Amino acid sequence: MASIPQYKTDFISAALDGRCLRLGEFTLKSGRISPYFFNAGDFYRADLLSALAFAYAHTIHESFASSSGSSDLPFDVIFGPAYKGIPLATATTFALAQVDARYKKLEYSFDRKEAKDHGEGGSIVGAPLKGRRVLIIDDVVSAGTAKREAVAKIQAEGGTVVGIVVALDRQETLPDSTGSAIGLLRQEFGIPIVAVLKLDDIFRGLKQSGVATEDDLKRIEEYRAKYGASD
Repeated sequence: MASIPQYKTDFISAALDGRCLRLGEFTLKSGRISPYFFNAGDFYRADLLSALAFAYAHTIHESFASSSGSSDLPFDVIFGPAYKGIPLATATTFALAQVDARYKKLEYSFDRKEAKDHGEGGSIVGAPLKGRRVLIIDDVVSAGTAKREAVAKIQAEGGTVVGIVVALDRQETLPDSTGSAIGLLRQEFGIPIVAVLKLDDIFRGLKQSGVATEDDLKRIEEYRAKYGASD
């Protein structure tokens, strides 16, 4: 079994330590009984947030900037949809500047749930989006509704979405579908959508670390066999 990159191992360890990733039996909104549960909102401790931000940064660097083959970055702004996306975009922008000096002037922005009608006004806080290439960063993709709303807001501001990065791809089918939420969004928008971790990474990381019991691993394998997406 191939090993996973160190930043992913550190991310999984931090997630387990902060109970952001838990093993057991959890009823999802879909009604499915999942053998694990992940909540990016629980990365509220400094060391956990650092591990999360650098995992995002390395994923972005490997998946987007490094593939461009030039010193020019393929995006101008990191965008974090309210609310969970706000600290993620902020922390990841900082972490990217530590990963590679080319990101030292990278900008970020986020949206308000409701437009402000006084002061500077508007629904976007931070970097302007008009004429900019925008990379969306968020926690997970469930049904994809929130990501569609984020894309629409960015386009309404005159920006172009060049990709989406999330913390976890559960790699499972949506109810009444053979595809995953991420797979369907890729088809809809025709842009790269990548995850810091996939369920396969979690399985390998847990197996290598020895943290999970054989029963834990068996339940994950059975869940993956039952609900695994075709994309």
